Formats: sequence, C-alpha cells, structure tokens
Amino acid sequence: MKQDLIVILDLGSTQNTVLARQIRDLGVYSEIHPHDISPEALSALPNVKGIILNGGENRIVDGAAVEVNPALYELGYPVISIDYPQSKCQTRLPALPDQDTLKKFLFEDCAAEANWNMKNFIEDQVELIRRQVGDRKVLLALSGGVDSSVVAAMLIKAIGQQLVCVHVNHGLMRKNESESVVNVFRNELHANLIYVDASERFLGKLAGVADPEQKRKIIGGEFIRVFEEEARKLEGIDFLGQGTIYPDIIESGTKTAKMVKSHHNVGGLPEDLKFELVEPLKQLFKDEVRACGVELGLPHDMVYRQPFPGPGLGVRCLGAITRDRLEAVRESDAILREEFARAGLDRKVWQYFTVVPDFKSVGMKNNARVFEYMVIIRAINTIDAMTASVEKVDWDVLEKITGRILAEVENVNRVCFDMSPKPPATIEFE
Repeated sequence: MKQDLIVILDLGSTQNTVLARQIRDLGVYSEIHPHDISPEALSALPNVKGIILNGGENRIVDGAAVEVNPALYELGYPVISIDYPQSKCQTRLPALPDQDTLKKFLFEDCAAEANWNMKNFIEDQVELIRRQVGDRKVLLALSGGVDSSVVAAMLIKAIGQQLVCVHVNHGLMRKNESESVVNVFRNELHANLIYVDASERFLGKLAGVADPEQKRKIIGGEFIRVFEEEARKLEGIDFLGQGTIYPDIIESGTKTAKMVKSHHNVGGLPEDLKFELVEPLKQLFKDEVRACGVELGLPHDMVYRQPFPGPGLGVRCLGAITRDRLEAVRESDAILREEFARAGLDRKVWQYFTVVPDFKSVGMKNNARVFEYMVIIRAINTIDAMTASVEKVDWDVLEKITGRILAEVENVNRVCFDMSPKPPATIEFE
C-alpha cells in the first residue's frame, strides 16, 4: 500500500467523518475504526503512522463509557486524543478547526507523507483486488449509477474478463441510459457484460399499482429475481462486487451511533447465493468516488451523473405508472438535463429532475380544448440530504425549458416549478 494511514478510533464522536475529511484534505489517508479494535487487528492494517482517539457525545453506550484497549498504547504509534478524558497520551487536539496541532501531529509526530491521491489509491486497490480474487470470477450488478460504474471500471482494470457485469434495464431508466452503459462498458472498456431487457416484465408487474412503497418493493423484488436468474446461469462465480461507499457504512450505524437508514447495494440477495464481497470503494466519500472515476477514464457525463433513486423513474411517474406518463417523465427529464448543462447549472445544483402527477388539467392546443398532464421541475441544493433548499433558477432558463417541454413532450400542457424546501417537503415526491 502506497498511502500512509492515520487511524481514527470512534469513541462516540459525531464528527468522525469531518475529521477524516480534514486529514485527507491534507494529503494523508485516514480510516475510521471501532473503539474496541484489537491491538492485533490494528497492527495488521498497512502503513499505520498514528492513532487519533476521537471522543464525543455518544461515548456512553448502555450506561457505560466506551474505552480503548490499553494495550493500544504499547504498540508504539503516536497517539493524540479529542474529547477523550481516559486517554493516556500527552497531546490532545482541543478542537477540529485547530489545523496547526493536527498538521504537527501528522507530519512531525507521525512523520506521515502527503501521498494520498487517486492514482495511488487505485494502484493499491488493484493490487488488493488481485490478491483477493486470484484467478476466480466476480459478479457485479451494473446499474449505470456512479458507484457501480466506478466499481466496474476498477474491477476491469484489476481482473479484466474475470469480471461479469449484469445490467438490468427495468424500463424505468432515464433516456438513453442503458444504451450509454452498454456502449461504455461493452464497446469501450470491453467488459464481459450481460444486458437484460426486462422492461415489459417490470411494467407488467407495476400495472395499476399506485402506492409508492408497493412500487418500490415490486421493483426491488423483481430486480433480485432477474439478477438471481442471470447469476444461476453462470458457473465459477465466487465473488460479488458492490458499490458500497463510506457514507453507506456510516448511515447503517456504528457501535456508538444509531442507524440512519440501511443500505444494500444489490437489494438483498437470496441467502443461497453465497458470495464473498469485493468492495473497493467502501472507504471513499462521494466526491472521492467521482475523482476515482475520472482517474479511471470514465466519461464525464457518467462520473457526474445526477443522483438517481433505485426504483428509477418509477417514483417520478406519480401514482400508477402508465406508459404515456412514463415517457413524458423520461423526455422532460432529458430536456431539463440538457438545458441545465448548457446554462452551467449541472455542476452547481445538487439534484434536479422532473415528475409527472397522475392527473390532468385543461389546456388549449391547435385552438381546441385538451386535458393533458403537467410536468413539475424540482431543483434543490443540500449538504447532507437532511435539509434542502430550492435553487433560484434564472427566469430565462426556466422559460426555455418550459418552451421545449411544451413543444417536444407529448400529452403535456403545463410546466410547474417546485418551490418547496426540505422540510416540510422531501427531495423526491414518492
């Protein structure tokens, strides 16, 4: 491993990720580990240069204060503490805005090198993947989203044709998204790609279903069945690649923090499909995943693709999905993305998309009265997705988008702009 490593031990802090990012921003790789890591496990980590004991408000668990194993102090690593009174180390970091003390600890006490960069990270992960997989095969569900695409590119670099990618088109993808996935991975990266067009199968299962949670369950469950069917056709698969990233792990809970929400990148595979996991991105934050994708040579529009819910356009075609409204969502979304890119908003706005409700309004076309659908535009900014503010889009840009949608998208006679922040609204409609 080329990167030096600073280990952050979680002793109840709510700022573990902030500290990890501060250290990485200084060019040194950092990882967060549980407070009760054994001396043997810590010593086995590659290139450890120092340890930070990161205490905080969640240090009391089940009525008792969590503590590190005293034997960790005997390993010989430089140790610094934050808000951890039991610490035996002489140096304490008074606060996370204290950069001078942090720099001194990293570069003087630990003698760490500022060698954390994507080129070195990729080289390290390629070596680790080859060591883990050997001459065996890895199966990957390639959705076309950022995380799965970057994992696929990483695995292709590491093991080439030993990777088997399965891309399932459930008919709820954005415009030309499946075609883009096939072109990039099969034709440009020469991946071993299985493409499954299950559009009719999914739409048939969703016919007449209006409840959002039921739609999500149908889409997720059907995806598992399709993926399982394809997996059972293959032989010699011992590993499952997943696009797990560090926020997934954090949100799924730690020993001192409650779970925000569970994450399962393949939707929860049947227990009899037993694979060993390959998760090369599990220590990266989202912006680092994108930087990794750029370094691996993925196209810009794939690396910086808009966040997309697992059920796809199924939760943006509100209510029971119909083919005409699904197509209206797909086409209006494509127009919105094109015009935001032209206006330079694609890098500025965190998430933007269109939805089409399941009701019609009166309008006029060709001097005749019509009842057609409306398209609602949503454009929001957020830091943590817990709260979100509405982007103040220039009026001229909105007028151009509106004009194009009304002229180019069938069965639509109105365009609205959603002005609701989160809370009280949520980011998605369903």
